[in-house]
Amino acid sequence: MRRLKSYLLDFPLLRLFTFAAPYKARLLGLGLVTVLVTAASLSEPLIIGYAIDEGLVAGSLRVIYAMVAIYVFVNLATWALSYVQTIGMGWIGQHMILDIRNALFGHLQSLSLQFYSEQKAGWIISRLTNDIENFNTLLNDGVQNLVKNGLILVGVFIAIFFVDWRLALATISILPVMVVGTTVFRIESWKAYRAAREAVAEVAAHLQENVSGMRVVQAFTGEKKSSGRFDERNHAYRRANARATLLSSVYFPGVELLGSVGLGVVLLYGGFRVVNGQMSVGELVAFVGLLNMFFQPIQQLSQLYSDLQSTLASLEKVFAVLDTESDRADSPDAKDLRDLSGDVEFDQVSFAYGEDVVLEDVSFRIKPGETLAIVGETGAGKSTVVKLLSRFYDPTVGEVRIDGQDLRAVRGSSLRRYMGVVLQDTFLFTGTIKDNIRYGRPNATDEEIIAAARTVGADDFIRRFPEGYETQVRERGGRLSVGERQLVAFARALLADPKLLVLDEATSSVDLATEARIETALDRLLAGRTSIVIAHRLSTVRRADRILVMGEGRVVEEGTHEELLSRPSAYRRLYQSQFAA
Repeated sequence: MRRLKSYLLDFPLLRLFTFAAPYKARLLGLGLVTVLVTAASLSEPLIIGYAIDEGLVAGSLRVIYAMVAIYVFVNLATWALSYVQTIGMGWIGQHMILDIRNALFGHLQSLSLQFYSEQKAGWIISRLTNDIENFNTLLNDGVQNLVKNGLILVGVFIAIFFVDWRLALATISILPVMVVGTTVFRIESWKAYRAAREAVAEVAAHLQENVSGMRVVQAFTGEKKSSGRFDERNHAYRRANARATLLSSVYFPGVELLGSVGLGVVLLYGGFRVVNGQMSVGELVAFVGLLNMFFQPIQQLSQLYSDLQSTLASLEKVFAVLDTESDRADSPDAKDLRDLSGDVEFDQVSFAYGEDVVLEDVSFRIKPGETLAIVGETGAGKSTVVKLLSRFYDPTVGEVRIDGQDLRAVRGSSLRRYMGVVLQDTFLFTGTIKDNIRYGRPNATDEEIIAAARTVGADDFIRRFPEGYETQVRERGGRLSVGERQLVAFARALLADPKLLVLDEATSSVDLATEARIETALDRLLAGRTSIVIAHRLSTVRRADRILVMGEGRVVEEGTHEELLSRPSAYRRLYQSQFAA
């Protein structure tokens, strides 16, 4: 199985068509239609040649009438079959693109946070949009053209030898030149199209980053600098496309020139054979018609190959993402977590991002229903504790246990069903306030949503909007203030009714007046739940049952607010530095 996967990785086009497996019956039917279309196309020059020899030259109107009728019938049949072919392949192509995009999006949601910290958002979006959209032409038209023109080439090659083998040998004498030119074009165009896909991904990434950070760009008058960087990436994309265009401008006219040379050889040598009575006029006409059919598919296949280079570059990017393995993948024997009571334990846990050690030998326990506050300087490892608890990462050393179970033996999705998280940078999705509160519990009723909002103190400001709970919050909640977004996030967490609640710097972005309003919501939110509160502001953590002080990835000290203040301690120094004024 591993060998087969490796083989498919070497041939991404073959791997693309593994997505066609559900539609193989339709593909077989379309393959038969393509064979019939090809046979009909090949018959046309032969019909015309026969009509000339046996009708015009022989003076038989009966043969002419019959050949005209057959010719018209063949063309009508070709039109009908081509219609079926185009509609059918378009249907399969669109469904394959739908399946690929769904597979890619589903896989992206399974990847760890480390993947997203290492990749630009624009780069990821480019995989889902530009690169997958780049398959459209190949799947809708390219496949049928590839099969049809390939069959025509084989059929014409056989037919010209059947008509006159000497003339056929003279004609194919130019093929070695075409093979060499095609080989050079294939190698160079692959490099050019791969560079173009890389360049357009950089353009998309820069655009997404600057649109998201436009407030900062304008605040620091960075428009000129931002435009300069965008111009650099845009020019790199233009240069990559110009290289591909230059190659095409040399190659495709070259194919046409060779076709003209081949036709010249046929007219010269074929005319000589007709004059000497070695070949009939009808045979020469049929040969010329077949020859035109021979070079036309070569040109179309060359154009298709040019498009294919761009598609293969996109395929490489998409499959690279699909082949990225999740750092937090569940083990084969992982079990669902059921009936969580909320007993959390870190047992000699260490963790590193690559070679950067973030946590070292961290141990603590939280009893069910207890609130633990974690404080410390920036970079002490507080947020990493939350990421390990949420199983966005697994420990490098040691164990994280919930209710006595090692989280490595638990399905991550079942764990997170019992968790509620409120972050410093509250993220609201485009939609209504009601939809955002309901996000963690999709089957909640409107009454339950309003009750949750009222409990955390969000109901008053929501009702001040003309649309109330139906108010559209815009992208990232831009219509609401920081404090209002935070209250919506609290309502969302409360409605989900988590057994385990995590507040990661949940009040650090609000002013003191807003924080006072949120404090009341916190009391109601924390009641009866196992909770972890991470905060820089020590006023937020005073209500915790215990406080954990961290420094440089280690647990420095532990105790209640009063205990830590009653003796010289790191917590006391932090507290005094914040409240010295």
